[in-house]
Amino acid sequence: MSQQKSGILFAIGAYIIWGIFPIYWKLIEDVNSMEVLLNRIIWSFIMTFILIGLIGKLPALRADCEYLWKNKKQLLSLFAASLIISVNWFTYIWAVQNGHILQTSLGYYMNPLLSILFGVLFFREKLSKAVLVSVAIAMIGVLYMVWTAGVIPWVALVLAFSFATYGVLKKQIQLDALRGLAIETALIVPLALIAYAYLASTTPTSLFQVDAKTNILLILSGIATALPLIFFAKGAQSMPLYMLGFIQFLAPTISFMLGVFLYKEPFDKTQIVTFTFIWMAVALFSVSTYMQSKKKRI
Repeated sequence: MSQQKSGILFAIGAYIIWGIFPIYWKLIEDVNSMEVLLNRIIWSFIMTFILIGLIGKLPALRADCEYLWKNKKQLLSLFAASLIISVNWFTYIWAVQNGHILQTSLGYYMNPLLSILFGVLFFREKLSKAVLVSVAIAMIGVLYMVWTAGVIPWVALVLAFSFATYGVLKKQIQLDALRGLAIETALIVPLALIAYAYLASTTPTSLFQVDAKTNILLILSGIATALPLIFFAKGAQSMPLYMLGFIQFLAPTISFMLGVFLYKEPFDKTQIVTFTFIWMAVALFSVSTYMQSKKKRI
């Protein structure tokens, strides 16, 4: 199998895992969302550290840490990124557990468009007319929901803005995906442990207190976090960017299908119209990305 084909399979695998994440968090929906988040942070650090050791990359991790320690600005940016991704993770977990899977799907459909806007604002990247129209169409869809239903899709907006902000911060720091996750979680683990101690002192917690299934799912949340990142890193290294752009919409599409057909979330006229605008924006964005990449190859 060629390197590009294997890369495509790895990328598809990553986005399928991200797409079916709602099933995972639904299995522990009785666990407090904050406790799930804290477990995800702690076990992600433990599991990624173990994986890095198993593949013999501890010297590279040590070198990364030394580099960041000498470059305090990048270290602070990475710490900020770890806080932002924690907000993203908590919002996503809470939304899934409380019946808002469709909004998570909406957020991750919007994210690539928002990321491009952030690229223009923070890195002076050029914005094509097609992408500008895509963003405008997506905004119309969101505004329609606000105007018709009188509801701001805050879950979708928080997910889209937090992940786009995370991308801006991470773009300034070139780190391997797995080692980057280990360092990010290491920076936030002390706060997570303090928060866990406070949570345990004020409310009943679930880890090692409920049943074996809950324990296993909370502990394996670390692997569930690291595995798609590893797949994504392997895929991104060996496939064209435009193709990765198409594949990234697989995750919100799977989540959308799960929300509508498996978990029977309400999908009324307002949401139909909003998602139609978003899908139009995604289609235009994808086609324009493909056409641009084709021109560059010529």
